[in-house]
Amino acid sequence: MKLSQFKFKLPEEQLALHPSKNRDECRLMVVDKKTGEIEHKIFKDVINYFDDKDVFVFNDTKVFPARLYGNKEKTGAKIEVFLLRELNEEHRLWDVLVDPARKIRIGNKLYFGDDDSMVAEVIDNTTSRGRTLRFLYDGTHEEFKRALYALGETPIPPYMKDKREATDEDVDRYQNIFAKNEGAVVAPAAGLHFSRELLKRMEIKGIESGFITLHSGLGNFREIDVEDLTKHKMDSEQMAVAQDVVDLVNLAKDRKSRVCAVGTSVMRAIESTVSTDGHLKLYEGWTNKFIFPPYEFTVADSMITNFHLPMSTMLMLTAAFGDYDQIMHAYNVALKEGYMFGAYGDAMLII
Repeated sequence: MKLSQFKFKLPEEQLALHPSKNRDECRLMVVDKKTGEIEHKIFKDVINYFDDKDVFVFNDTKVFPARLYGNKEKTGAKIEVFLLRELNEEHRLWDVLVDPARKIRIGNKLYFGDDDSMVAEVIDNTTSRGRTLRFLYDGTHEEFKRALYALGETPIPPYMKDKREATDEDVDRYQNIFAKNEGAVVAPAAGLHFSRELLKRMEIKGIESGFITLHSGLGNFREIDVEDLTKHKMDSEQMAVAQDVVDLVNLAKDRKSRVCAVGTSVMRAIESTVSTDGHLKLYEGWTNKFIFPPYEFTVADSMITNFHLPMSTMLMLTAAFGDYDQIMHAYNVALKEGYMFGAYGDAMLII
C-alpha cells in the first residue's frame, strides 16, 4: 500500500472543533465487513450490536495538561513547551518539545507562570525540536506535579489548536470518563463517546469491559513522509496489558463471544502482544507497531473508531481491519452525509 492511497479531500467544515452536546449522541456509522452494508445510527445504539458476555476493550490512559507557555531568560521570548514524558522523578527531568526550537540552547532557563514561580533549565538537546528540561522546584514530587500541571493546558490536537485555543470544556471532554493511568498527550478518541449511562446499560445487558493502557503520543499526528508505507517507522509508546484483561479476552475468544477493540490504540496494543494461537498475552513495555493493509488480525473481531484525517496512521489501521475498499467507500459516504471527522467527530463501528 502507498501513502497516496489514503489521500482524500476533507472539507474544513467537517473537521470537528468541539464535541457533541452529549458524549453518546454523536452519529454512528455501522459497517458490516461481510456484506458491505452501511447503517446510520446514533452512538448509543452501539449496544444493540452486542450481546451478553461480549467484551469491550478500552484504553484507560489519562491525558495530562501537557502544553505550557514560558519565557526565556533575559530576552523574555515566548516559548511553547510540550511535556512528553517524565524521565526522572527525583531530578525533575522531562522529555519535551519546544517551539520555536531555534531559540533554545543547553543552559538556557525558562520561566513559567505569571510570577515566574516555575523555573526549568535546558540540559540536553535530543532532536531538532526535542529537549530535556530539569525543573528547579523545592517540595515533594506530588507538590511539584500539582504546580506543574496547574500551569499547563489540555493538549488538544494540532489541527484543532490551529483554529482555536483550549478551553475549560476540553479539560472534561478531551478525556475518557474511565481514564485512570496518567501518561497520554493524545486522548484515545473512540472512548470519548462512552457516557456513564451507556456503560451502565452495557453492564446491565451483560457486556463485559476490560482495560489496557497505551499512552498515546504525538506520533499519531506526525506526517508520514514516505510513499512506501513499509518504510514508515512509528514512534514508540508505552503500554501495559494486565492479567485481568488477558483472562477476560481469552475466555471470550474461547467461548466464541465477540471482542470489540475501542479505538486504534487498543487494536495496536492487543496486536502487539498476541500469541501464535490468537490469544492475548501479559505484557508491559513499549510498542511501535504500525498496522496497514494487508494485515491479519487475530484478537478483536469488531472495532469502534472515529473518522480519521487523510493519510493518518489511524485511517490505515482502520482500512486494514475493515478492508481498504470498503472503508474508503464508507469514508466517501461519510463525506457526502456530513459526518464529522477528528477526535471530537463522529464514530464508526466495524462488525
